[in-house]
Amino acid sequence: MSVAVLIVEDEVLLSKSIKRFLVLAGHDVRLAGNIKEAVTAMDAFQPDIVLLDYHLPDGSGLEFLEQLTANHKGCRVIFVTGHSSIELAVEAMKCGAADFITKPLVLEELGLQIQKLAGEEKKEKALTYYREKQAKRGRLDAIVGQSNAIERLKIQVSTLLDAEQNLTDGLPPPVLVSGETGTGKQLVARALHFDSKRHKGPFIELNCAALPEQLVESELFGHERGAFTDAKERKTGLFEAADGGTLFLDEVGELSLTTQAKLLKTLEDGKFRRLGSVREQEVSVRVVAATNRNLSLMISQGAFRADLYFRLYMLEFVGPPLRDRNGDVLLLARLFLTRMGEKYKRENLRLSEEAQRALAQYNWPGNVRELRNLMERAVLLSTGSVIDCSVLSFPQAVPEDSANSEIGQGRGLFDVERELLISALSKTNWNVSEASRILGISRDTLRYRIEKFALQKSGNDLNTPLQ
Repeated sequence: MSVAVLIVEDEVLLSKSIKRFLVLAGHDVRLAGNIKEAVTAMDAFQPDIVLLDYHLPDGSGLEFLEQLTANHKGCRVIFVTGHSSIELAVEAMKCGAADFITKPLVLEELGLQIQKLAGEEKKEKALTYYREKQAKRGRLDAIVGQSNAIERLKIQVSTLLDAEQNLTDGLPPPVLVSGETGTGKQLVARALHFDSKRHKGPFIELNCAALPEQLVESELFGHERGAFTDAKERKTGLFEAADGGTLFLDEVGELSLTTQAKLLKTLEDGKFRRLGSVREQEVSVRVVAATNRNLSLMISQGAFRADLYFRLYMLEFVGPPLRDRNGDVLLLARLFLTRMGEKYKRENLRLSEEAQRALAQYNWPGNVRELRNLMERAVLLSTGSVIDCSVLSFPQAVPEDSANSEIGQGRGLFDVERELLISALSKTNWNVSEASRILGISRDTLRYRIEKFALQKSGNDLNTPLQ
């Protein structure tokens, strides 16, 4: 494990010898011959570990140790002295030293001590960094957009979070986040965790489509040693690991019917059994499930349990597709352009007028994810500060042989989508549940599109939108 080590030692030959040994071991090493140089190096180098000598030309290493532990709390210090004194060792430990060694140094032993401290330090830093990064990415503010569709979604999430502040007993209800691929369902799940009372607990994700069916159940609930052929050790499942926090099940529609039944039981009573165990365990976990599939249609096909669906459907949030988020395309494009510019050290990037028009007119089947990837590609392939259409890569246009289709005859997506809605509503006499099943979308998505096209029921005529 490679770490950054600062050696504060006035004996030049010794410090160079230690440096040579540690560099060969793969570490990044800097030298300081006195306290003054060490202060400068601490700010510039930000070492993980400091090897600090007791006797230094401009002061006591023990006094400097107190400054180090006060101003650089994440740094580990190995205190070095030529005097083997129990009192000095105790004093060094009181001042914050992580370890204490005496001269003459045995380089192999020093290397092992550094590796040991590096492992502890890396774990702490990684955990802190992970938590801070997760929280920053997870707040409701991370859902960027000014369109009515996004504002409505954020208000719905906020309202639920406010209501749950008064929850005194029991588990918060599970939440279903539906929507097309790339619409930011994960951001909604993160907001439900990091803006809630559970934000100090773990946030754990599982893509249910990423594992073979036979492994998903073990991943969720864990297993005991000997539960099956390859179960050589006990395994903690994700429900157990997420205790006190949130478990995000992405692509929940990919779960097998057997796993769906066990998931439903855990949602109902907060209890589960590891595979091969006879003992039930109780956990406090908020479950957020996401899908881009039509679960109602899957129920009719026997691929999804109706009882699990109705348990999840109690609270459903719909991620609006990018094509329905008026004005958000250019807002997000500029945001991604700035982020990618920072990532690749490209400053002052901007979109040409032609590029802005192309972005605004495109239908975005891949939604926000597609836009983000497109902006990264544009940054990588552009040579100047202006991003134009030459570096934007859209899927090929509709082939010419489709000229006889409805769209080819001058009827755009807006008209075709509106007529599909009108047709479904007419057939069902404005029964939203029936119409949504015919169209293969959720009721919330249908209601949103009714608003979008300003459709209203006027007598027996559903065909007239409000202008």
